[in-house]
Amino acid sequence: MKSRLEELYKNEIVPSLQNKLKFRNVMQVPKVSKIVLNIGVKDAVSDGKILDGIKNIISQIAGQMAVKTYAKKSIAGFKLREGVPIGVMVTLRGKMMYEFLDKLVNISIPNVKDFHGINPKFDGNGNLNLGIKDWMIFPEVDYDKVDKVRGLNITIQTTAKLDEHAKALLKDFNMPFKN
Repeated sequence: MKSRLEELYKNEIVPSLQNKLKFRNVMQVPKVSKIVLNIGVKDAVSDGKILDGIKNIISQIAGQMAVKTYAKKSIAGFKLREGVPIGVMVTLRGKMMYEFLDKLVNISIPNVKDFHGINPKFDGNGNLNLGIKDWMIFPEVDYDKVDKVRGLNITIQTTAKLDEHAKALLKDFNMPFKN
């Protein structure tokens, strides 16, 4: 069974974007290919058990099991050794990706206090990076079980060749961009 946002994409957004962006072929219409949630935890260098709790929370937010990330090289200034776990990430595709995007756009982002819109700054390849300062905006996070407020990086990767096409796609998904 397809998610609500996936149905919306196939039935309404694709024809709309095809007309708006003047694509001849329906296969040229950009789509969201994956969403990556990532969190780096500097406290994990001294205490590796912190990552287990964070991994559980990120897994609840994403609806899919997260994995630990490890340091690729040693940095003496940060007291970091190669191979030490320093973060947690999860990559979402397909149905889980659309469900997370739906939750992000319609539930979590509207919960942010003093929110004025997302900065529409793309990376030049049609991908958008969002920095979330407080992961408490997600309904799955239990305030009592969290030791500390943490930030989160969300990368939305699209198949768009141009940033304007990616912005049009995400705008049709009701992503609240700044004007």
